[in-house]
Amino acid sequence: MQASTPVYFHVDLDAFYASVEQLDHPEYRGRPVIVGALPGSRGVVSACSYEARRYGVHSAMPISEAYRRCRHGVFVPVRMQRYRDVSRQVMELLARFTPELQQISVDEAFLDLSGTERLFGEPRSVAQQLRRQLRQETGLAATIGVAASRYIAKLASTFAKPDGLHVVAPGAAADFVLQLQLRDLWGVGRKTLSRLEALGIDTVAALRAAEPPFLRGHFGESTGQYLYQVSRGIDPGIYAAEAQSRSVSSETTFGTDVSDREVIERTLLELAELVMFRLREEHCGGVTVTVEVRDDDFTTRSAQRTLQRPVASVDELYREARALLAKRWDGVTPLRLIGLGVAGVRSDSEELQPDLFTDQHEDKRRKVEEALLDLRRKRPDSAPVTRARLLRPGDTSPPELPR
Repeated sequence: MQASTPVYFHVDLDAFYASVEQLDHPEYRGRPVIVGALPGSRGVVSACSYEARRYGVHSAMPISEAYRRCRHGVFVPVRMQRYRDVSRQVMELLARFTPELQQISVDEAFLDLSGTERLFGEPRSVAQQLRRQLRQETGLAATIGVAASRYIAKLASTFAKPDGLHVVAPGAAADFVLQLQLRDLWGVGRKTLSRLEALGIDTVAALRAAEPPFLRGHFGESTGQYLYQVSRGIDPGIYAAEAQSRSVSSETTFGTDVSDREVIERTLLELAELVMFRLREEHCGGVTVTVEVRDDDFTTRSAQRTLQRPVASVDELYREARALLAKRWDGVTPLRLIGLGVAGVRSDSEELQPDLFTDQHEDKRRKVEEALLDLRRKRPDSAPVTRARLLRPGDTSPPELPR
């Protein structure tokens, strides 16, 4: 690639939760590992190994169905703190290659390596080196997509899974997407696929041949424009870097669209912990809470609320997030993504004097969370702590707290 050409890597850890379990338990390797609720309890699959996927098991599937399909599988509870610890190790490794690192979930990130050819070499050799180092230092496999845009890099990594590498050369994005199925275009959900098929559009080439007015007429301005762009390999901008205004956020993209309220709210609580403890680590606070949801037809909605003072605790952030979620989700429509962020972030030293009317309970919760975080810093090998709600039925693993 030319030095002046944008170069993006999308690094995606393969079957991350299950791979960590196989890493920690060598006896699980080569066996179908299913992470989530345990058989006999109410709940769903959070993640599974490729061995389990061969039996039709997938994330968000009811655990009873997963057990019916794969009775000989290894069913293990979620150990979120362990996955976060490994994720942090991976992200620190990725940051050695570029400071332009955009983590979009616990197991995937974008790297902007534009203009680094003289320092590291050609993108393909850099990606190969990165994969080798990940394997050597963490024991995990990663798939990498390389392209001149984030969106195409993500499609390329999905195309190369598992444990692969695919480079889309500059100017080749339009040809690359013609190799894909419509369902492989990230953001084209089941509803859109059904409507496209009803219109006689069943390939990327057929979608590309559709005129913009036709697409806008059948799908609306936003979705019509999106379909027009992605069918031509044009980045629609959904992975744009964070705005310059200071914010801390995290999001989860479900492997399979989810409508189960318990799963959605549990995920929201996990995001609240991630965001709040990132703020704690950076000694910051923020006043504007934002929730974003994306449904199975790629319609994206968000809501936000600005508080009179910085959010004080995980519980307060979760409470605000649930209220915002209720404004943008009907409780029925399947979701493919949920995100939570805090904006208006400033360092603790910049904060105004505490509000005399601050809820004393929130202040106590904040102090407890700060004490637990300090304990983790001083004793990283100590047993972690978490909320009871984040423990699944039958989970006998040590409780946890995000750092």
